[in-house]
Amino acid sequence: MSELRALLTPAGLELLDALDPIESTADVARAVSRLRAAGHAPDVVSAVVGQAHLRSRAAAKFGPFAARMLFTRAGLEQATRLGVAARHAQRIRRAGFTDVADLGCGIGGDALAFAGAGLDVRAVDADEVTAAIAAYNLAPFGENAVVRHDTAENAFAALDDTGTRAVWMDPARRTSGHTETRRVSADDYSPSLDWAFDVASRVPTGIKLGPAHDRDALPADAEAQWVSADGSVVELVVWSGALAREGVRRAALVIRDDRSHELTSSADAVDEPVRELGAFLHEPDGAVIRARLIGDVARSLDAGMLDEHIAYLTSDAALTSPFVQSFRVRETLPANPKAISAALKAHGIGRLEIKKRGVDVDPAAFRKKLTLRGDQEATLILARIGDRRTAILADRVPAAG
Repeated sequence: MSELRALLTPAGLELLDALDPIESTADVARAVSRLRAAGHAPDVVSAVVGQAHLRSRAAAKFGPFAARMLFTRAGLEQATRLGVAARHAQRIRRAGFTDVADLGCGIGGDALAFAGAGLDVRAVDADEVTAAIAAYNLAPFGENAVVRHDTAENAFAALDDTGTRAVWMDPARRTSGHTETRRVSADDYSPSLDWAFDVASRVPTGIKLGPAHDRDALPADAEAQWVSADGSVVELVVWSGALAREGVRRAALVIRDDRSHELTSSADAVDEPVRELGAFLHEPDGAVIRARLIGDVARSLDAGMLDEHIAYLTSDAALTSPFVQSFRVRETLPANPKAISAALKAHGIGRLEIKKRGVDVDPAAFRKKLTLRGDQEATLILARIGDRRTAILADRVPAAG
């Protein structure tokens, strides 16, 4: 808190904005030495250099907006990527709402997108430091985006029921050092998920959860939407009331660069039968896997399951989909380094991507056992098919859409 007070002064913010980007530990050390030599107080130096480093890391989520924002480490880790948050805002606007209560706003990632979309935002956070940082980040929107230090429960109790307001919640994970895809339990969240789901049963609500959240613990009458961005599954959002789409209970939203594609269903999809490896192997996007819509994708590709226990599809037709990464099969091999090295040598392959599913193999350690020589590249897929470990040498097919 003392560092934040040192930072949130005209002099502290001016010093922060004057710093060059700080991207590495070496950059941190140089900046600390220079600012201390210039006579700046230790708490100011620590706060300013720490923020400059966080701004550099935040560019991946917030782009150029990160250069004027403030962060906490935990807040940045949990914050929604701006491109994903913009889609949350679009859904709320399309549903006809003009106001949103952000109950647990963190550093304000989603609230920024809400305000940018023209929604009036009333945001709270239970942590005083985080609320102060969110208020700074939302200051350009003036009275259209107001942040208070308060609990989600208190703020919800004080809401007036105008019918124009939606509720958004990103319950804080109490665990430290989590990743966006780590499985967490209901007890890891604050406010509690029991309370959040009760709110969602009464008013139109969006609740952001970790994508590995227990599917059996989700409300049966809500829409569950898994979202991937540039190949990583980043969140699960539970939508209720008017924010949930009619007849949709499972959705996989796949975002690549500025394009997005979505697969929706009223229920989990039935898998296609297992078939022999064909000319193509397809790896479903993680959002499709978590939404359990692999069967729908398989049918669109005229594909079947490679094995009933692993999420690979196979087909003979040269069809592609934005919901899979496709590979053209060169050959299948015994899953031993000697046989694989001989094939790599025959094809002149010197650059090799190694993927695995259903086998206990460390790709980095396995690579050291292979002979790589040549100017060609390929993908090696190690998979268990039935009771056999199989190596599939293949080439990536350019992504569809």
